[in-house]
Amino acid sequence: MPKIALASQDNLGLEGQMSGHFGRCPYYTLVDVEDGKIQDVSVVENPFYNSHEPGKVPAFVHSQNVDVMIAGGMGPMAINIFNGYGIEVVTGYMGIVRNVLDAYLRGEAKGASGCAEHEH
Repeated sequence: MPKIALASQDNLGLEGQMSGHFGRCPYYTLVDVEDGKIQDVSVVENPFYNSHEPGKVPAFVHSQNVDVMIAGGMGPMAINIFNGYGIEVVTGYMGIVRNVLDAYLRGEAKGASGCAEHEH
């Protein structure tokens, strides 16, 4: 049963808004999925919201037993760290958490690209 984390602006779960950045989001909406169907939804606070230390957020997300991380944006170094934990990264998607999750479950949301602030 895969667990999906979505970087979220609020604690409204599936009805909340996606965050533009994986690390500077206040919450993560965690979704357990089985056979393409949502089984459980929870919201956890990002303990590193005010700290942008490299590697801290991927380690925290990994500690939540997450298999897929979906966020608006993410730098290439963070993508590599998540991938090192075996976590698939999907970026570039904004809007309502439920809509982004549904697109992912339909196979329409995939792939990762670095966010502009980290490109040199």
